[in-house]
Amino acid sequence: MKLYEILDIQEADYGCEECPKDGPHALLNIDDGRSIEVSEKWIKDNGIKEGKLIHIKEDGTVIKAIRVVAAVITAEVDSVARIFATQRGSGEFKGGWEFSGGKIEYGETSEQALKREIMEELDTEIKVEELLDVIEYDYPAFHLVMECFWCTITEGKPVLLEHEAAKWLSKEELDSVDWLPADVTLIEKVKQVI
Repeated sequence: MKLYEILDIQEADYGCEECPKDGPHALLNIDDGRSIEVSEKWIKDNGIKEGKLIHIKEDGTVIKAIRVVAAVITAEVDSVARIFATQRGSGEFKGGWEFSGGKIEYGETSEQALKREIMEELDTEIKVEELLDVIEYDYPAFHLVMECFWCTITEGKPVLLEHEAAKWLSKEELDSVDWLPADVTLIEKVKQVI
């Protein structure tokens, strides 16, 4: 799916007496040369600004897009190949299980973002190996693009600085936790490899 970068935001060219039901609108000028009309309320509610990404769904609906990276950390634990899973400790998806990672900041490569996120979340250094998959998933409020990399720990043991819980899961145990929807789509691929 295509993501579009917002180059500029302009007020729509009409007065409030002509405003639609959802209030004043603005134009998002995006990197393919188009201008997309959205409500100013939507812009405010979603923290939209220049440089942010949007996704245009098949039905024409515009939603914000978020690019993230995820670490599928592998290790041999008790002579069994295992994957490290973490349980979210806060936010909308609190309690759901996921692969650790987070948002890519401006100017970062995917690998740099992943190393930074794992250090911030788990106080652990990792080696980012090969790209496993790129998952795209439409949550109700945003479109997620998640680059998933195989990773190994190079220094330290995971310390939960942001998560509620963590587990080292064997291939047979991967279905034993309640994965977040985007992460679920990756599980079958992980099972094929470990």
